[in-house]
Amino acid sequence: MAWSREEVELTVKEYLEMLMAELSGAPFNKAEHRRRLLPLLNNRSESSVEKKHQNISAILIELGFQYISGYKPLSNYQKLLYEVVSDRVLENRQLISLAAKDAERLITVPTVEGILEVLMQPPRSKLHHHHIKQYRPPYLPHPINYLEREARFRVLGLAGEEFAINYERARLIKNNCGQLASKIEHVAKSRGDTEGFDILSYETTGKERLIEVKTTKYGNYTPFFISRNELQVSCEKPDRYHLYRVYEFREQPRLFTLKGALSETCRLDPTSYIAEVA
Repeated sequence: MAWSREEVELTVKEYLEMLMAELSGAPFNKAEHRRRLLPLLNNRSESSVEKKHQNISAILIELGFQYISGYKPLSNYQKLLYEVVSDRVLENRQLISLAAKDAERLITVPTVEGILEVLMQPPRSKLHHHHIKQYRPPYLPHPINYLEREARFRVLGLAGEEFAINYERARLIKNNCGQLASKIEHVAKSRGDTEGFDILSYETTGKERLIEVKTTKYGNYTPFFISRNELQVSCEKPDRYHLYRVYEFREQPRLFTLKGALSETCRLDPTSYIAEVA
């Protein structure tokens, strides 16, 4: 049965309340929010509400907005849901203020015991290959991409790079390669942003490992932004190139890695063009 506008409005309202709590650092209980919502809906199951929340996450990412990391994006959403989410986000000044502040929130490098345990498997595709959107908007109505703003916040980027260096040192030392660990270079600091990677590290064999670090405070499905130079270097040196995606970078950071050409390991969408008069 198709969701009515009233059901969609109620579900979006509940999700955005949780999102505002997450962005402001306030505790909230997803199960409690679901229990509060279900009696207001038309005999919907908990799983159907869960999927609708995942649809909302996918829409927020399309809008360049933060999402609740516990609701991984599910892309087969309907036009009505997209319209309601985009309208409610645009009119919610408190949410926009929280999103703007959180995107550039100052953060320090977390101290993590057992840092090697933060390595996780890469997430599965955002289900683009398993679910087809019923609706793809012709444009994004929100003028600010808060995910891109966070990605370009240099303080966060440097903190993530330092965290990755700590991880690399621990990895090499554990494998009895302390001498190699001492040679790790923070390239983004020593040479600038022109090399196409941030850290020069090493395999246990002594082979160079070129590491580009992308950091977010949000979940592992948050998209990241790469430069043409980073893409080119990854394609030229795929046997040495590694992308380290650091996520949930607050108190309990995690990371996953992608090895090789970014054109092979990522789905790339162009977001801007350099234009000249024809």
